[in-house]
Amino acid sequence: MSLLATRNVTKRFGGLTAVNDVSISVEKGQIVGIIGPNGAGKTTLFNCIAGAFPPTTGEILLDGRIVSGKAPYEACGLGIARTFQVVKPFAQKSVLYNVMVGAFATTNSPAKARGQALEVIAFLQLDQKQEILAKSLTLPDRKRLELARALATRPKVLLLDEVMAGLRPSEVAEMIVLIGKIRDSGVTLLIVEHIMQAIMSLSDHIFVLNFGQLIAEGSPNQIANNEEVIKAYLGAAYAVNED
Repeated sequence: MSLLATRNVTKRFGGLTAVNDVSISVEKGQIVGIIGPNGAGKTTLFNCIAGAFPPTTGEILLDGRIVSGKAPYEACGLGIARTFQVVKPFAQKSVLYNVMVGAFATTNSPAKARGQALEVIAFLQLDQKQEILAKSLTLPDRKRLELARALATRPKVLLLDEVMAGLRPSEVAEMIVLIGKIRDSGVTLLIVEHIMQAIMSLSDHIFVLNFGQLIAEGSPNQIANNEEVIKAYLGAAYAVNED
């Protein structure tokens, strides 16, 4: 049984179908990638899984249990955490404060929340900056803070929405290593990302969306050699050159 699955999920906004009959599955311990052009429906699918949008039709399951339509805080309490494309920490608060906010998703005890937060901060190598205000962090450290806040909820599944956007190549390489460490710690990951170096090196399995529909799935090697994916995502000129 998959840890996380969507069954024929469709999300419509009026006359616009952003996600159309999409079924994916994520096994425990995997890193699974979702790729596709801008506007393909990747973030909308994330929002459905995380509870921000209820699916118009279809189901979302966690550990075999239907969680469709749960509010974000309910989905988080069940074990689904996420990051956002644009990080928005509490800028006037410390790193520790920000991470404790995440920890309070699973405990009402300030002492336990602080303990959970400190554990995650150390894991992500932010312990030397725990008292620094979030507004003073560099972009790479704000990305780590976003990860820390999500990990402090102690998720079963972590959804990463373009966590590497805006990073320099050396910082992307560091984030790739960090995501591997998160998986090794026991967290399953579902990743939306445009940086192919990252998605291909990290993913056990990849799903490809285009115009809201699932057009391909497979191993990184299978996806890299899929003609339909090349034409839809990398462009027809690339496909011609490859031939």
